[in-house]
Amino acid sequence: MISSKIPPRFKAGRRMVANEVSRWKMSEHTFMVVVAVLIGILGGFGAVFFRYAIRFFEALFFGSWKYTLDYALQLPWYVKLLAPAAGGLIVGPIVFYFAREAKGHGVPEVMEAIVLRAGVIRPRVMLAKVAASAVSIGSGGSAGREGPIVQIGSALGSVIGQFLQVTGTRLRTLVACGTAAGIAATFNAPIAGALFAMEVILSDFGIAQFSPIVVSSVTATVISRHFLGNFSAFVIPQYELVSVFEMIPYVILGVLAALAALAFIHILYKTEDLFERVHIAEWLKPVMGGFIIGAIGISFPHIFGVGYDTITLALNGRLAWYFLLFLIFLKIAATFITIGSGGSGGIFAPSLFIGATLGGFVGSIVHSLFPQLTASSGAYALVGMGAVAAGAMHAPITAILIIFELTNDYRIILPLMISCIISVLITTRLKKDSIYTLKLTRRGINLFQGQEINVLHSLKVSQVLKTDYERIYADTPFRKLIDLTVRSPHPNFFVVDKRNHLLGVISVHDIRKIIYESETLEHILVAHDLLMPIRHCYTPTDTLDIVMKAFGEMNLDQLPVVDATDEKRLIGTVSKNDVIDIYNRQVFKRDMVTSVSGYISHLRKFKQVELTDGQILCEIEVPGGFVNHTLQELNLRNRFGVEVILIKQHYDIENREKEKVVASRPDYRFKSGDSILIMASKDDLNKIRDLNRDYETPGQ
Repeated sequence: MISSKIPPRFKAGRRMVANEVSRWKMSEHTFMVVVAVLIGILGGFGAVFFRYAIRFFEALFFGSWKYTLDYALQLPWYVKLLAPAAGGLIVGPIVFYFAREAKGHGVPEVMEAIVLRAGVIRPRVMLAKVAASAVSIGSGGSAGREGPIVQIGSALGSVIGQFLQVTGTRLRTLVACGTAAGIAATFNAPIAGALFAMEVILSDFGIAQFSPIVVSSVTATVISRHFLGNFSAFVIPQYELVSVFEMIPYVILGVLAALAALAFIHILYKTEDLFERVHIAEWLKPVMGGFIIGAIGISFPHIFGVGYDTITLALNGRLAWYFLLFLIFLKIAATFITIGSGGSGGIFAPSLFIGATLGGFVGSIVHSLFPQLTASSGAYALVGMGAVAAGAMHAPITAILIIFELTNDYRIILPLMISCIISVLITTRLKKDSIYTLKLTRRGINLFQGQEINVLHSLKVSQVLKTDYERIYADTPFRKLIDLTVRSPHPNFFVVDKRNHLLGVISVHDIRKIIYESETLEHILVAHDLLMPIRHCYTPTDTLDIVMKAFGEMNLDQLPVVDATDEKRLIGTVSKNDVIDIYNRQVFKRDMVTSVSGYISHLRKFKQVELTDGQILCEIEVPGGFVNHTLQELNLRNRFGVEVILIKQHYDIENREKEKVVASRPDYRFKSGDSILIMASKDDLNKIRDLNRDYETPGQ
């Protein structure tokens, strides 16, 4: 896991902040609101800086501080060809040598940190994401601003929370505050910023999180409006629902938007896989992608950058239907090439682009057929923006409100709502993952269960390895196989050669099928004639989740385990029953803590259950001062009279282990985001409670 240890030069400032908080005796809510204001201010300035950074690189690569589509159309062909490639040459080393999290659109990395790492994000991510995304977008890469600013703002909130030694739910809330601040300041949309943080990032509309997030979003918007002005992202004519019959084409648009969103989700990651198979240095792949983008941009610079100029043309009905149809596929391809090759930027703006061109295309056709009953193509372009974005993100509320705030027009809200809902209903039905969560699912991370985990992912084959198995040689006669079938308790016989190298497996069930023909076959068949080749062999270091998948694919109750240094030498087996047993034990341990937590979660701020002997059973977040110290170093039993029963351990990014329940061991070293189930007297428990904000570990 990424260490959250605070450098010595920050300790004095941290203690000063803690002392001030203690002196003023802030309530929990007041403390969170004050920190949210700070995050909103810094997030607002960060968003403004990011906008100007993009302008700076547009001026650097294209020669103008006021880059527009008209300006790009007049540029020499070699500038449009080389600018994205030059940007890729800068982005590649930043991403692959400084912070890998800066690759791609960034939102999945924030969601992963929220759910699985208790909100801990490395500080360097801010710098890497600002630089990589500003260069990528400024040089013409087909990507948006929202993904980078979400990651930048979230990292800012995480760093501030770690500095103040905030842990657990509070740290996650501060990360979401940074997200809301970034979105609100970037798009001048405070409501959408708050809703995006709660619907997409936290997936939680709880009151406790709502206040700080809204405060942070509003604060950031005030900052951005001061420097960038109070302007909508798109200036469009006012549209309205012309006729009730017009809802029919809007329903059709919702269906088409869902299909476009599904294609957008699917092809994006297929493109990433395609670039993964290209055998060149990782940091050079963005250069290759940049050359392709530049080649497209020579004739169609509409795909460069966020594409707001082209979206505005579609919203105003100034593009022909055939060109709108062409731009749908062109923008999809350009975005996939930019992100898939290793560029840095968001996918929200491209989804708006695709939605606007799709809606404009549908609107052009519908309006030409029924001019008296329908609005012009611009109205459909506006609705299409929200419908494609909603389908891709699986977030209808955010999409509806962000389109409303981006356009500042309420007249089209009814068709916008119906198209967005239809799009989300179809996409969620056909694809469980959104464009954000699919990236994590491909890594084996299941966010749909919240903090529920696949416990087998953290268990090794060595924990259930059995050396008691039935081993036979390839020349074993059929008569002996029949005898083994009667005497052996094992369901499978593993066939090896003289060097104990695995050749295959014979199932007892297969022998029983031909046992009535034994008189005929006993002098003909040997073990080699009956063996089934093994497609799944595992070493002691493999995880049990992949073993369990293999059991589901093969009709076997045992699978072979081979030596890690000699992948043919059989050293043992793993049985399905043993895997199920250890799974059940791990689930029981986890559920024991979960059930206690669920029972006491509705009680006071520090959830607790009073036992009959005056002791209190309580689950608390690990105080920040405990992080990077072992139970033996902290000596909690002797110093505070506290008995640590169990530890809930969170995600380890280096070893790719998810949350699990572990026994309390003297050598266990606490990590940020861990929780502990403790038993203590009331007085001793109060001592631990006071540590959550100002505890100083020995030697600090």
